[in-house]
Amino acid sequence: MLKIGVMVSGGGTNLQAILDRIDDGTLQNCRVVTVVSSKEGVYALERAKSRGIPTAVISRKSFETIEEYDRALIEHMRRYQVELVVLAGFLSLLGEGFVTAWKNAIINVHPSLIPSFCGKGFYGIRPHQSALEYGVKVTGATVHFVDLEYDSGPIILQKAVEVCPGDTPETLQRRVMEQAEWIILPEAIKLFAEGRLKIIGRRVEIG
Repeated sequence: MLKIGVMVSGGGTNLQAILDRIDDGTLQNCRVVTVVSSKEGVYALERAKSRGIPTAVISRKSFETIEEYDRALIEHMRRYQVELVVLAGFLSLLGEGFVTAWKNAIINVHPSLIPSFCGKGFYGIRPHQSALEYGVKVTGATVHFVDLEYDSGPIILQKAVEVCPGDTPETLQRRVMEQAEWIILPEAIKLFAEGRLKIIGRRVEIG
């Protein structure tokens, strides 16, 4: 049974997608054992609590240094014997200690086709605003392993989504979630759980 720790900062729609795929049997031998939020009062915590999943709020601003923050996260994840950390709309940068502790076992979903519209500051609605401003015809989402830089780890999966005439950042954001994020994030977890992901340099090979 793969023990998953999910980290969130908002409504938790990607968390819900994971839970739904566990429920319908797509994600077999997987269990979300804890949900950690970067801030109080987000709906993702309610989603977890309604399922009896232990939750915690561990905020970067509560600690003087990134090292102290990392230690708190590490202690929490080890308490629940987490084997895979999933960043599902998590907006804080993790420190070297935490990333090293779960080397090649932290994945993130990002709402663009990396390397477009990614990096520091590109979170929430921003990637979709930038896609529309740039006039791209196709955008999408990416699931990647996490390293020490924003959105720079080896890419696991990507899925393209068409930009439609009349799109607003909000309508595009919703379509990218529905047609890409909610699909490829559970799929990447499944591949990890089945031991089918192999990192070779900057690339991920799927076996």
